[in-house]
Amino acid sequence: MRFPRLATLAAAAAAVAALAACSSPSQQPSTATDVPPVPTVAAKGALTPPPVPGSAPVAIGPNCGDLPLSDDPGSIANMSLQPVAAAIESNPDLSTLSAAITRAGLTAQLNTAPGLTVFAPTNEAFDRQPDLRSALNDRARLTALLEYHVSGTRHTAAELRSAGTSTQLAGGTVRIGGPTTALTVTDGVGTVANVRCGDITTQNATMFVVDAVLIP
Repeated sequence: MRFPRLATLAAAAAAVAALAACSSPSQQPSTATDVPPVPTVAAKGALTPPPVPGSAPVAIGPNCGDLPLSDDPGSIANMSLQPVAAAIESNPDLSTLSAAITRAGLTAQLNTAPGLTVFAPTNEAFDRQPDLRSALNDRARLTALLEYHVSGTRHTAAELRSAGTSTQLAGGTVRIGGPTTALTVTDGVGTVANVRCGDITTQNATMFVVDAVLIP
């Protein structure tokens, strides 16, 4: 009578073992698809990419169309790639101003200053004021005259119009009037200069081409 009981116990044990095998998790090794992908971080480049030809901000003023076109020297796009004294030198309409900057020894100072606003008289503006020739030959007077055309803070046309005045490196102020698209600049003796083209962006300055030399 013992043998049937042993057979029954053996059968039960076999059933339990089979059930355990079916219910236990697979021990197969994980494949690549079982592992979450490792996140990657893209390498960071320059936060502000350097300007490229043709990408300069749009300048504003009634005579901006008179500037050289495309990427030619003295064009808005070309000047945006250079510090301000170099930008002035590249523009054929500003050659008298460029020569004065060189004569006064201000080229390096203007090119390396971190942020400026520059009122740049055209060649015609200098030609209309022949009494300035003596100043062009006196370095101290010339330096003071040129620094009266420069503010140590960088401003857009809209910011200048909102402020109403600009304090210059030489001391003193100029008054800003007119609409943003056609600003006027009034100097210390009351001469009103018209901005022919403004908001010209260079590497370190915002430049406004004017039709009169500003006198402190």
